[in-house]
Amino acid sequence: MLLYMVGAVLVVAGAIMIVAGWMGRGQVRRELSEQHIGFPTEDLPADLARYAGARVSTGPQARAFSDIIATHVTAATKGRTYAQITDEWQAGGRTDDGLRKLREMAFMGNALRGALLGAYQAWHITALVAGLGVLFALVGVVFLALGARLDS
Repeated sequence: MLLYMVGAVLVVAGAIMIVAGWMGRGQVRRELSEQHIGFPTEDLPADLARYAGARVSTGPQARAFSDIIATHVTAATKGRTYAQITDEWQAGGRTDDGLRKLREMAFMGNALRGALLGAYQAWHITALVAGLGVLFALVGVVFLALGARLDS
């Protein structure tokens, strides 16, 4: 009897996890799509050429676009971080308008990059949850089969 109960719980938990994983993935896709982020049609690095003109709607695309942002931010800041630029701006008495604008750009670029990387991580977590759901369901089926075998 215990094997049947454990098996049933695992099968139900597995099914719930599979549904939750796929629903989560759908939510990530919707959230990314609603932002209307599009890859440029040209001047992409060779490894991202397959995304030319595409809209960002998946975790891997979000990661790729965040890498583009990082490249542009690094080029604009000459490799300096937001904190380093802030230190320069403050050391100069907060009067340098160029540093102020660069600081804002670095902040916005890093914030956008962080949001996209969060979507990338969520994409993988949804796959993990669904995969674990499959595993739970399979183990549950094994428990049910063992229970049936022991009863016969």
